[in-house]
Amino acid sequence: MSDKETEIFLVSTKIWMIVVVTLKNADGVQNAYFRDILNIPANATWVKDGVTGAGGNGKGNAINQLSNPYGLFVDDDQAVIIVDWGNHRVIQWKKNDTNGHVIAGGKGVGNGLHQLHSPTDVLIDKETDSLIICDSNNKRVVRWPRRNDTTQGEIVINNISCWGLAMNNHTYLYVADNNKHEVRKYQLGDTNGTLVTGGNDRGNGTNQLYKPTYIYVDQQQNVYVSDRDNHRVMKWVKGAKEGIVVAGGQGSGNALTQLSLPLGLFADIVGTIYVADSSNHRAMCWTQGAKQGSVIVGGNSSGAAANQFNGSGAVNFDQHGNLYVVDFSNFRVQRFPLE
Repeated sequence: MSDKETEIFLVSTKIWMIVVVTLKNADGVQNAYFRDILNIPANATWVKDGVTGAGGNGKGNAINQLSNPYGLFVDDDQAVIIVDWGNHRVIQWKKNDTNGHVIAGGKGVGNGLHQLHSPTDVLIDKETDSLIICDSNNKRVVRWPRRNDTTQGEIVINNISCWGLAMNNHTYLYVADNNKHEVRKYQLGDTNGTLVTGGNDRGNGTNQLYKPTYIYVDQQQNVYVSDRDNHRVMKWVKGAKEGIVVAGGQGSGNALTQLSLPLGLFADIVGTIYVADSSNHRAMCWTQGAKQGSVIVGGNSSGAAANQFNGSGAVNFDQHGNLYVVDFSNFRVQRFPLE
């Protein structure tokens, strides 16, 4: 399917924009699909005390526990799918459940197709009803069907130091490689990919990255990257050779102009960026063109209270605009309702 001719129709709701995209292939045949895009009001705020939606029972491998969780995906029914890094598994926690359900890995550390080794990110490919998992220490990306009888995954990309994943329009898979300091995009069956950001050795130039972690891709195929060890978020406009600093970039620190080892990342329809500022134990939002960000939750030193984090990891939202933040050293996921 070609994207040379694309039509987009928007139907606005309070929180989400339902996008109908029609693509014409080489034969002129139209293929349509639907995609939801976050459309949070500019004056939105969230409750400051989080509610534990997963984990929170200490570090461990029981089904009501987590061990240094990292990546997070929120499904349409508000189920949270968590990359349980220290337990080498992906676990799903449905809303109001007291226990999770292991849906990938959990068979001990290893490189078998039924195993994971320190995974860092996950997303759902709705087209194939599969999980796409960044199996970090096995240096591979795997696809894991969501059927109940599934016991193993398949390798999609091998020999890659992956950390973060994103998917755009069910056409391209984007992968952050924190060893090559780059992001590549892949079509199904493509094992080499196309360079889209970085790839000029590690550094802090506008054409460089230094340990990229999580990524987000918008409808225009602009790529946002948490450039962790440069303490900034970069935006690469589609086709650009250099990126733009859109958050941080003022060295490591806790001022509102700074980030410290940013991780989880999300962007809404107007380009507002939501980022987990991990070493500052907070989540921030940066409006387009802003020179400084705003703390939306956390930022109250390291701790285990409802308004604190001990290392903030991934960030995500459900269809109601509620915010989810991985609190990795408190071994939990916190949900912050939209006010």
